Amino acid sequence: MTFRFPPGLLVFACALALFFGGSFPMPVYAQPADPALTIQPDKAFFRPGEPVTFTVTASQGERVEAIVTHLLDEIVRLDAPLENGRATLSWQPPAEAPRGYGVTLHVLDASGAEIVAASTAFDVLGNWLQAPRYGFLSEFSPGRGDIDATVAWAARYHLTGLQFYDWQYRHEQLLPPTDPYTDLLGRRLSLDTVTRLIGAAHARNIAAMPYTAIYGASPAFHQQHPDWGLFQVDNVVFDFADGLLKIMDPTPGSPWADHLLDQFAQVLDQTAFDGIHLDQYGAPKTGRNRAGEPVDLAEVFPAFINQAAALVKEKRDGGAMIFNVVGNWPIETVAPSDEDAVYIEVWPPYRDFMDLHQIITQAQMLGGGKPVIIAAYIHPNNAPNVRLANAVIFGSGAYHLELGEPGGMLADPYFPKFGQMKPEMQAAMQRLYDFVVRYEEVLGVGTRDATEARAGALAIDGVKTDGTLSKNRVAVIVRQGDGRETLSLVNFMGLAHGKWLETLFAGPQLQRDLAVTLRVERPVERVWLASPDAADIAPQMVEFEAGDDADGAFIRFTVPSLDYWTMIVLDYKSEI
Repeated sequence: MTFRFPPGLLVFACALALFFGGSFPMPVYAQPADPALTIQPDKAFFRPGEPVTFTVTASQGERVEAIVTHLLDEIVRLDAPLENGRATLSWQPPAEAPRGYGVTLHVLDASGAEIVAASTAFDVLGNWLQAPRYGFLSEFSPGRGDIDATVAWAARYHLTGLQFYDWQYRHEQLLPPTDPYTDLLGRRLSLDTVTRLIGAAHARNIAAMPYTAIYGASPAFHQQHPDWGLFQVDNVVFDFADGLLKIMDPTPGSPWADHLLDQFAQVLDQTAFDGIHLDQYGAPKTGRNRAGEPVDLAEVFPAFINQAAALVKEKRDGGAMIFNVVGNWPIETVAPSDEDAVYIEVWPPYRDFMDLHQIITQAQMLGGGKPVIIAAYIHPNNAPNVRLANAVIFGSGAYHLELGEPGGMLADPYFPKFGQMKPEMQAAMQRLYDFVVRYEEVLGVGTRDATEARAGALAIDGVKTDGTLSKNRVAVIVRQGDGRETLSLVNFMGLAHGKWLETLFAGPQLQRDLAVTLRVERPVERVWLASPDAADIAPQMVEFEAGDDADGAFIRFTVPSLDYWTMIVLDYKSEI
């Protein structure tokens, strides 16, 4: 959102804008972690029936070979010559969706000897909302020249949707009267740049979602429509950030609600955006209309969402409606609404890492299985915080809004103030997003949470695994699918604290040779593990022994190492 609580953040952002003459300096974009070898998918995901194409660039070598895998199974081998340091690999995958694949690439010399190896991933989805790896764009200056590179960067991290943050002219008038134009904070923007970014995103199967706000309007607009506001008990309209914005009444059927829906219709008619991303500010929660009647926003929000969702579906085949549940409020009424994903911007009192798991599983239940997207802002310099938060979020079957602008990671609720990842952080995030795509069928799509029922079935010799605190223990998060169970081990051992919002200056203590006992209720066919922390994220088979005692059946096995996150997968024997 443009303006998130606490309001002091917005005041600081506005002060910066004024200090820099109404604009924010753009950071220098970082270069890829290993420019000697790059693997670039031509799309962020592939629809059923689309060929998969990767472009490989290498500073040396004669040819490349690639092995495509689905979970533990090798599917196909591909090869192509390197000509002038460049090769193209193409393959037609099966039409099954959703399905994630791994790709292991080998660069060979003239004798066939390996020079270097690398890996990536891709997936086949029916639509982007099956796996909404949501990212952001925040720079729409006239003449932006790196549009293709920007969207290619997003595709390399497999981002399936991008939120166009603060692209609009005004909150109450989304499309500009002229082009270029100046936004509320004095930034010089261009609808032509927005249009070209949308087109580039679509060319790579990335959805483009326009930021909007449900009740913010400029003071000038409020002066023209003083009765449209949301009023306090003293009949003074609510404002935000010392009057920078006025809060309007979004009750369906009110003049403001009708006006905003008309603005949405204009955006969908006159641009190629793929739906509406709708924001709120976390406060106020209640108010009064001009007639003095009470307005409960916990009830108004879902009613307005339903109207907006119907408009989106009317205007856009496969369009998406996403609403921001700021501070997880009001999750009970919004999650069951007609929105297409549950999007939660996390703030205190949700401070601990495992609080993220709790709000994700609650949202999955209330949303009836809708995908869950978490907006939790962590500066990329705080690498232990980022890696642990992502282990919890992705291990819980959700997604994290954090990447988008090249080399950038969201570090602040005002998106243009994103942080810049160092090359080693970019490499770590590439492995993470490859991992999430490659194993999406055991982590996210088609799985359900079983942590409460099954986490207590796993014990590690000498290591605490129970409890809800995010410190001095290994947390266990469990997802279940057809014939399969996934247990994510998240390492909180030796941390100074367990809070995702407070900087950790060191990561967890590396754990080695963990002796695991797991209670099971049916025979296990095989056990395997993988980790995004490893240089090689390929699955590793695990030897195990099965037994019985007075408490029932169990298996025992050893996890060789646990850095931040290791995923253990059990494939159960067929009951037939």
